Amino acid sequence: MTTLRISDVAGLLGVSDDTVRRWADAGKLPLVRDDSGRQAVEGAALARFSTELAASVDRPPAVDAAVVGESARNRFPGIVTRVVRDGVMAQVEIQAGPHRIVSLMSRESADELGLEPGVIAVASVKSTNVVMELPQQRR
Repeated sequence: MTTLRISDVAGLLGVSDDTVRRWADAGKLPLVRDDSGRQAVEGAALARFSTELAASVDRPPAVDAAVVGESARNRFPGIVTRVVRDGVMAQVEIQAGPHRIVSLMSRESADELGLEPGVIAVASVKSTNVVMELPQQRR
């Protein structure tokens, strides 16, 4: 059984340790004791909670307004933090919660979309090649 410390849960969800504790106190996120006796969250419980949390978050109306259908299932609403343009290409960075997402696109596309720091945008990802990693667990 995978268990995660409160600080690890907070880092994964992009919130403070105190927020995780408040969710636990409210009965939204069950705590267990790890092998060392510290409060922790079971990985399966965190997976369920994070899915429910993501579904409950209201996305800005402007983000969803123009989309009437989509094939990409991985959508990351966020804020543009950096745009680097050259003659032909643009590199656009979005901060979506704790995730930094970088997109390379034509400069023309970035210009047409009006992408500049501070603009709310959605990074849609559709890929047949998604690499999974297992980080070493702390004890």
